[in-house]
Amino acid sequence: MSKSKWKGPNSSFMLLKNINQQLKKEILTKSRSSVVLPIFVGKTLQIHNGKSYTKVIITEPMVGHKLGEFSPTRKRFSFKQKKQK
Repeated sequence: MSKSKWKGPNSSFMLLKNINQQLKKEILTKSRSSVVLPIFVGKTLQIHNGKSYTKVIITEPMVGHKLGEFSPTRKRFSFKQKKQK
């Protein structure tokens, strides 16, 4: 179930505070449920995926999506090749 449109986008207060202060070049965040706002465009965020931080540069088409969509939590599957004797 999605959030009502009349409520507006949901972003973490600490994330907004760090974006406005611009003290660091890259901002670390664990808030995967925050919505990307237009003030984030051009900033570099490091989003936590449960194990490590993924570096993401925010662009215009990302506005309106959630931060967690740009930091995958699962590894890509690949078949391992067996050694030949």
